[in-house]
Amino acid sequence: MQIIRLDVNDDKSVKDAINAIVKEKDRIDVVVNNAGYDLMGALEETSMEELKGQFETNLFGPVRVIQSVIPIMRKQGAGTIVNVTSLGGRISFPLNSAYHATKFALEGLSESIQYELEPFGIKIIVIEPGGVGSNFLKNLKMVSKADPSSSPYGSLQNSLSEYFKQWFQNAIHPSEVAKAILQAVTSENPEFRYVVEKDAMMTLESRKIMSDREFQDMIMKQINLQGRNHS
Repeated sequence: MQIIRLDVNDDKSVKDAINAIVKEKDRIDVVVNNAGYDLMGALEETSMEELKGQFETNLFGPVRVIQSVIPIMRKQGAGTIVNVTSLGGRISFPLNSAYHATKFALEGLSESIQYELEPFGIKIIVIEPGGVGSNFLKNLKMVSKADPSSSPYGSLQNSLSEYFKQWFQNAIHPSEVAKAILQAVTSENPEFRYVVEKDAMMTLESRKIMSDREFQDMIMKQINLQGRNHS
């Protein structure tokens, strides 16, 4: 197995990595866009620089890769592009507006380009994990102004942090996401979306049958209950 360094935030890094693969293999069959992180904090306290950084990695990073591989896949008449979004690309939690904005955007982008690329034999697949036992939570970034001791959102921030800690204690192993991706890319007729993790599936099912207000109340109740249990 050969590993090639690729920084999704850098145009040259993306192009150099893809050119190196094409030079050696003369084709690219599968691309998995998985780079991303979570920026946590109230929108009011989030700087434009922090917002732009979140979009740079979570949205523009995949766009750089996709734009670079499309001509290659179009020329060879086949290829699969996998965009790992999130349960957070379908529903939202408080204090994650920047993160959800990027994931909702990647979902919309994926839906649109599937129409553009299908005539060229290029498949688009969206993978939507729930809680995964990776380093995602460890790599979470707090907005610089998010101080629970002085922020008007401090109580909500503490409750949400506790909720996420407990949620990720029951997270699935990253290999489960890898299995879902492998199943999707090896299928002759893959689905467009794959939801990975039972809690994520149940949450999305609840979202289908609930009104906006009912679903919002359910999410807030879950978060507030977690906060009270740990007070």
